[in-house]
Amino acid sequence: MQAIPTTDTAGGASIRQLFGYPFRIFFLSMTILAMVAIPVWVLQVSGAIQLPLAIPGLFWHQHEMLFGFLSAAIAGFLLTAVCVWTQTERTHGLRLVMLWGIWLAGRLLLAFGAGLPDWLVHGVNLAFLPLVMLDAGWRIWHARQKRQLMILAVLGLLWLMQIGFATRFDPAFSYGALIMAMALISIIGGRITPAFSAGWLRQRGLDASQVRTVPALDMAVLFNMALLVASLVSGWQTVTAVLAMTAAVLMVVRLAGWKGWLFRKEPLLWVLHLSILWVPVALLLLAGSILAGWPASAWTHAAGTGAVGCLILGVIARVSLGHTGRPLILPRGMVTAFVMIHLAALVRVVTAFDVMPWHAGVGISSLLWVLAFGVFLARYTRILASPRPDGREG
Repeated sequence: MQAIPTTDTAGGASIRQLFGYPFRIFFLSMTILAMVAIPVWVLQVSGAIQLPLAIPGLFWHQHEMLFGFLSAAIAGFLLTAVCVWTQTERTHGLRLVMLWGIWLAGRLLLAFGAGLPDWLVHGVNLAFLPLVMLDAGWRIWHARQKRQLMILAVLGLLWLMQIGFATRFDPAFSYGALIMAMALISIIGGRITPAFSAGWLRQRGLDASQVRTVPALDMAVLFNMALLVASLVSGWQTVTAVLAMTAAVLMVVRLAGWKGWLFRKEPLLWVLHLSILWVPVALLLLAGSILAGWPASAWTHAAGTGAVGCLILGVIARVSLGHTGRPLILPRGMVTAFVMIHLAALVRVVTAFDVMPWHAGVGISSLLWVLAFGVFLARYTRILASPRPDGREG
């Protein structure tokens, strides 16, 4: 697909427009957080700066990526999609401002809240995901869409991991949160990726049946992920390794059925397939960390930077175009952004194995990450803050 500049003809950008739909403000905010939090962490860990963090630096970094960055992406996607699924009125205006304000307050309290009461810092941060689940949940319940309850169940487990992390600062809970993030990728990515891929083939008069999904296989992956997080948090090392390898094999089989190689010329599709491929990579690295003593930071960054970060960038690039009524034509530079974020994940993973010096590897990976999201910020800010060209809500 040829990348062309994006132009807007529907009027000027405005802050009010950002609060017209959840995806607008949350996609923009999480992009800014992605660009700020990683350099701040690198400067913090190198001793160049010392922020008055409310929690120790490493835990702040982990929390902000898992429960700041990821949670904003979840809110933007889910609270927008659920309105389409259930045909209900979107969350917007003052109610959205308040929800976003809680998310923002959590970021500020953790970054500058040294000396503040723990109940305040953690209470605000722990309030966000339940509010997102409540907003989506009542719509799903009233629409009797039982299929979507699985997403809420995974979000509930993710929130339990956040509670454990905030109260105990035990790495097992951050690891559990990463597994739940990959489970969420398995659900949502497992729906949109084959659907978009089959649609692309159908639009070109090609055989869409080449893209195959097996519901029983999808459920097997999720069941395995649930067992995996329980085993990991419980400290059952050998069981965790076996479950991780099993989940990795199941994910590879799923991906093979989606025929990702057919979409190598379509960036909006290959980025989804390639991003989800990081899930089995991360799971195998997790098994290796237990059975072979591989560094744990390899699998956590394959999951966090690779699976989560790469898929989020791919999804928001597409959703921001589709929901604002624009053609699915990537703005200039976004293909490069997709390449950069995957390289960021690759560099960070190989750095964990001492393939390159830690400071150089982390520096290069961080720069690629920031540049990738910087391209999105430069190309999509006006899109997110402007009305739809067709004048409809969105």
